[in-house]
Amino acid sequence: MSPRQSIQSNIKYQILLSFAGLLLIIALTVFPPTVTGDSPWRKPVIGSIFSTFCLLGVLAVFSPNKCGTILDRKKENGASVSAVPHETVTVLRGHHPTCGKYSAHIFRIGDRAFCAACIGLLLGGLLALAGAVIYFFCDWRVAEYSVLIVLLGVVGVSIGLFQFKVKGLFRLSANIIFVLGALLILIGVDASVHSLFFDLFVVCLIVFWLFTRISLSQWDHEIICSGCETENCNIREQKNGGS
Repeated sequence: MSPRQSIQSNIKYQILLSFAGLLLIIALTVFPPTVTGDSPWRKPVIGSIFSTFCLLGVLAVFSPNKCGTILDRKKENGASVSAVPHETVTVLRGHHPTCGKYSAHIFRIGDRAFCAACIGLLLGGLLALAGAVIYFFCDWRVAEYSVLIVLLGVVGVSIGLFQFKVKGLFRLSANIIFVLGALLILIGVDASVHSLFFDLFVVCLIVFWLFTRISLSQWDHEIICSGCETENCNIREQKNGGS
């Protein structure tokens, strides 16, 4: 099996497990197990863990090695993405190559380009952080709506996993919905099951969904670059290990 086929097989495996986890979450909420000996520290502990992940996610957006270059730091004398010659694809806009192949991955405000996914995850992380504080630390009671909350969360996570079919501001919105969907699932399960163990299980699933989303994004980038016939593209050469 070639490396590309192996990666594709791993992604299919991740997608399968992701949706199996979503179905399990629905079943867990509709038919909550009987839990005895609930810890009084459940909500503060889970709220702290989830809030920490949100803060780490927000900081990761500004990481210079990952999604941090969300601002257009380099300009080519005002040239647009589609107008940049192929031979000069050496800079990034919204941390995507300026060859025009990644135009669906960015949105513009004036003459600045932003990564739709990174800004979406940033805004989603901030909103989810606020929501986590309200629910886990301010005693927001939503038990009677737990099933609806979980179903909305499942839809949100599903949209986030398959946000590659949309572009620009729609992609930004899908990533916001993805993070908020994860929060809704955690809140719904906590309100329905009242179990530290199952809350931690959901947190682990959320982390897995995030890595699945990252894998799908990387695979999407590989498909774009592998189908590009641009000559002298330094970005593609770096992806191929300089070969």
